[in-house]
Amino acid sequence: MALAGQLRLWLLAARLLLAPRRDLTVCGPNEPLPVVRILRALQRRQEERQSGQRSPPRPVLARPGLLLMSARRPELNEPSHLTLGPWNPRHSLCAWRNPRTHADHFSIECAQHEAPALRNLSPKGSAELGLELRVLSAQEAAPEVVRPTTVESSTIPPLLRGRHILCAAETGSGKTVSYMLPLLQRLLGQPSLDPCRIPAPRGLVLVPSRELAELVRAVAQPLGSSLDLQVRELGGGHGTRRIRLQLSKQPPADILVATPGLKTQLISLEPLSFLVLDHADTLLDESFLELVDYILEGSHTAEGPADLKDPFNPKAQLVLVGATFPEGVGQLLSKVASLDSLTPVTSDKLHCIMPHVRQTFMRPKGTEKVTGLVQILRQHDRAYRTGATGTVLVFCNCYSTVNWLGYILDDHKIQHLRLQGQMPASMRAGIFQSFQKGSRDILLCTDIASRGLDSTQVELVLNYDFPLTLQDYIHRAGRVGRVGSEVPGTVVSFVTHPWDVSLAQKIELAARWRRRLPGLGSSVREPLHQQTLLQQAYI
Repeated sequence: MALAGQLRLWLLAARLLLAPRRDLTVCGPNEPLPVVRILRALQRRQEERQSGQRSPPRPVLARPGLLLMSARRPELNEPSHLTLGPWNPRHSLCAWRNPRTHADHFSIECAQHEAPALRNLSPKGSAELGLELRVLSAQEAAPEVVRPTTVESSTIPPLLRGRHILCAAETGSGKTVSYMLPLLQRLLGQPSLDPCRIPAPRGLVLVPSRELAELVRAVAQPLGSSLDLQVRELGGGHGTRRIRLQLSKQPPADILVATPGLKTQLISLEPLSFLVLDHADTLLDESFLELVDYILEGSHTAEGPADLKDPFNPKAQLVLVGATFPEGVGQLLSKVASLDSLTPVTSDKLHCIMPHVRQTFMRPKGTEKVTGLVQILRQHDRAYRTGATGTVLVFCNCYSTVNWLGYILDDHKIQHLRLQGQMPASMRAGIFQSFQKGSRDILLCTDIASRGLDSTQVELVLNYDFPLTLQDYIHRAGRVGRVGSEVPGTVVSFVTHPWDVSLAQKIELAARWRRRLPGLGSSVREPLHQQTLLQQAYI
């Protein structure tokens, strides 16, 4: 019965729908014709089809002012003077989950020309920060050091006062020099202790990779040589016998730059005057935390500035440095030192998109990524031969992709270097230094080259594989636009997978709303909310 009732309703609805069409043929002369409404666009298209002429396309009006976002379709360009709130429609990235959006692209344009660390510099010179004359002379003689940045102005005074420091600032802002200068000055004021049976450095800098250890040594060695202080590097990946032989051939080191694989039985950590954890967020990760704890147990960390005044009973001043501190890192920091004893030095541009670097996002098909990469590198190679451009870093997410792309570039006669974590230590040694010296202008690499490695000649960072986290994106993009860079920086990212689109949307919205990247914004300040922050001079 219910089925029969539904059938009657359907028949009645069909009669009502068909009745107007029958009325069109049987209506009387005095009866009004029914009104049929059509869209104006369809009517215009029908008129053009009948006349055989098409009206010219409407001109796209360019929005005035400097652009914050430039898109493939000019009508989606957004001027930088507008601050769009969360109620505004998002950019075309919302449609990038649709396969039809392949070949689309958009760019986050530069909002300024110089690095944030060089803007609004403190009127005080380096001498007024408390540095001695001979340290200032060493700073001027070092080739890698540029004019003082705001990071130096905020970090040097508390370090000279003996404070434990947590320095969190954007990539390429001069953090290495900012902690190295005051720590070198502390060593000058302390007498050298009697030599031990095993090497006993007075300063130790821990870094997560051999390449980063080489870079820190390259920055610190010219400074130390001018002050008659020996700076040595000790990378991991070698046997105990080889490391002992290396230490015996070299003169005693005042400052040792090493990786967490350092064998504490080969050196004495008792006379340490300072201990630096460079890229602390990586060193406090699960893969390094046990090794770092082992080194911390062998050193004597000072409880306060008063413990640093006895030259014959040295205690270590603790310095934690990093460009990213994701959420939850405060719990790891508490395992290293008391949070109340750390003085935070933070930057307003921490975890933000760098405003002086152009960042382009491209939406190729997965099968078109190699073609797009080869095309970009060939264009770069022609410009590089004329001296009109700098070098290129191509990032991949795994070592197998680096090797595979290397074979493809070899087939296209594109010269390059490769750097990935599965290489033996003997092969990795010197690859990045060769890249810096200009033996090759293209480096295929994994994220092993994304942290701390400095090159003022890099002009283009190309993310062949989109980074897996926003933290990795910050470090990759930080390879360009650094303090002292001689060429403008650009980042190009291939966005192919749905999870890549999700991360690209977060980067886009952070740039549009002038905010920090989500998940990284307040992680440094959360464990330190009771501390008095130093005066910040960043924009």
